[in-house]
Parts: sequence; C-alpha cells; structure tokens
Amino acid sequence: MELKQAMNQRKSIRSYTGEPVSQEQLDAILNAAYEAPIGMGRYDSIHLTVITNKDLLAQIDANAAQAFGNPKMHPLYGAPMLIVLSALDEVVTSDANVGITLQNMSLQAVELGLGQCLIYGAIRALNANPELVAKLGLPKGFKPRGSLVLGPTTEVYADRDVPQKHHFAMDVLD
Repeated sequence: MELKQAMNQRKSIRSYTGEPVSQEQLDAILNAAYEAPIGMGRYDSIHLTVITNKDLLAQIDANAAQAFGNPKMHPLYGAPMLIVLSALDEVVTSDANVGITLQNMSLQAVELGLGQCLIYGAIRALNANPELVAKLGLPKGFKPRGSLVLGPTTEVYADRDVPQKHHFAMDVLD
C-alpha cells in the first residue's frame, strides 16, 4: 500500500473481533513508532507501554467511562491492545513527538489491515487516577500523553472522497 492510500483510507475503527494482535503485526507497529522523527533526537523522552492484560484494559476502560459520566460506555471499544505513549514534561516537543509517533503507528496499522483508533480522552482520565497510572510502571518523570487501541476488525479500509479544502480554515500570508 502506498503512503498516500494509507492516509486517505485511515479512519478510526471502533469495532474489534477480540482476536489478539500477532507478534509480527506488533513488531511492524513498533518499528513504525521507532521511525518517527522525534524533536531534538530525544528518543529517551518517549516511553511506550503495550497493554494486552485484559484486567488492566478493563480498569482503564472503566476509569474513562466513569470520568466521562457514563459507566456503560467502553472508550477502548473492546480492542485487545492499547499502546500508551508517555513523555517527559520537560521536553518542549513532547506533544508533537507523541502525535507523530501515534500517526506513524496508525498508518502502519492501516497498511496491515488492523483496526486502530487514537485514544486521548481515556488517557486524560487515566492521568487523574494516580493509582491506575502506577500500574503502568512508568519510569520517573513520565506522564501518559496519548494512546492507540489496536486489533483485528471486520471493518474494511476503503478510499474516501476528501474535499480539497476539507474543514480547515486557511489563510495565506505573503
């Protein structure tokens, strides 16, 4: 698959079969993360936590649902894997580094035909629960900043008709 096609077809998948992500697929996703261009070359400022433990996934899911005021919702959509990206606050480019790394992983998932969805709200809720954050075993100074759920899905990625001037406001300053 060409990069342009992966960018066009990428969409948030919120339906998963429950089957696990294979080690080969995970390796490809992680390699895409490692290829992200990190500001100032501070690769040591990003920490990835791959979560497949069903109990921990359920705790993170329930914590987010409670924070959103709807205990019946499932903000992780039943995905069998969550990759949490944590960063050091002291690094100015932390948010950009997390974002570009998530985008690389997301596009790799599209190429593999794996379902994926960027998850930020559940991470905000996670950060409000220090006991749950502690279960991630993060190195000192790291804070969860974003995440990606992954898993096999029955949904299919397909070409989208994207308007030339999508939904962004734009000014050109000469």
